[in-house]
Amino acid sequence: MLNFFNSLIGGIVRKRDNIVVGLDIGTTKVCALVAEVTEDNRIKIAGIGTSPSKGLRKGAVVNIEDTVASIRNAVRKAEQMAGVEIKGVYTGIAGGHINGLNSRGMVAIKNQDVTMADIDRAIEAARAVAIPPDREILHVIPQEFIVDGQDGIKNPLGISGVRLEVQVHIITGAITSVQNIVKSINKAGLEVLDIILQPLASSEAVLTPDEKDLGVVLVDIGGGTTDMAIFVNGAVSHTAVIPIGGNHLTNDIAVGLRTPTAEAERIKTLYGCALPSLVKENAPIEVSSMGGRPPRLLSRQMITEIIEPRVEEIFDHVAKEIKKVNYADMLSSGIVLTGGSCTMEGIVDMAERVTGMPVRRGIPTNIEGLSDTLSHPMYSTGIGIILCALQEQGMNERKFKNGHLFENIYHRMKSWFGGFF
Repeated sequence: MLNFFNSLIGGIVRKRDNIVVGLDIGTTKVCALVAEVTEDNRIKIAGIGTSPSKGLRKGAVVNIEDTVASIRNAVRKAEQMAGVEIKGVYTGIAGGHINGLNSRGMVAIKNQDVTMADIDRAIEAARAVAIPPDREILHVIPQEFIVDGQDGIKNPLGISGVRLEVQVHIITGAITSVQNIVKSINKAGLEVLDIILQPLASSEAVLTPDEKDLGVVLVDIGGGTTDMAIFVNGAVSHTAVIPIGGNHLTNDIAVGLRTPTAEAERIKTLYGCALPSLVKENAPIEVSSMGGRPPRLLSRQMITEIIEPRVEEIFDHVAKEIKKVNYADMLSSGIVLTGGSCTMEGIVDMAERVTGMPVRRGIPTNIEGLSDTLSHPMYSTGIGIILCALQEQGMNERKFKNGHLFENIYHRMKSWFGGFF
């Protein structure tokens, strides 16, 4: 299984041959993770580097030079910790430009038994949907296969029949937004080996197979956006991006308390709570003022009352997305929250109150090395990118494993961006 690392396009110049690097470029932070695959196929994190993210807004690049500097800083720290030189990375993508839709394709089975060629043709038929010229397909993910009317099939390989159908979830993104991510990484001296949708990556890190089978909603609360992925019967059925994230909470505190943004972020992290009813101790909190004015003493209750409406708004959007696709009765596992902002006190209670569903926090599991540091929701996307990369390469680009198919988009990116590669 480790041999596939030797064939990575462009490769990674390093001291060890069994590593892969995940780069999570978020609105708040850039995180680079270096993972090593052990001889018994366990994943061990060998290095981590983080840097404040400058140059992104709501998941999209708005200043390339600042983004490049943030990437270089995070990668340099990861290289120093892991003792490797990083040349190629897998990265994630999110933002309001991401769209998801479901599609169906049908083909005749050529030789009675379903072959990989039949599966490929069915998926190609399903992906033949009209999309605007400024968008490109990022992922085509099979939900289920149907052979001669028999539905619920995850892997039809070898099944006898005459007609093969497939239901897929197609994720598209704006070409320019993907270009800017790739250009920033290239300018930092790195090669992009693949791009993975961030909520799909996070789901690999924090969701269990049982949760996906029984129906679950992943809600990843990032700095600029909140990303959703709904799983039904083990497969992605719906994805959505809510243009509200943790930075909006910080901004609300800054405006409401008339305090600098850095101070508002500190207050949110140390004293933030999503439900005023949970505030037991109401000792005064010192808050810096603007323009050199003296600091003030304010109550935690006041801070919570500023935060509550915005958190409620986030989960109101989540509830509306679930209602829009009529999946409420199919989500027995409820909601799993991840992302840095989900650690706030009371946010689980607020999510349960607004959506009426069971809610838990999701943290990365089954990862060795630096486990104390990485056992935090803010690292879910970075670890998930690594897990998706290993799964994708282990499938040799287009081979089934556990009913999933992630397409490697490197070759498509070459046609999009020609000169960058």
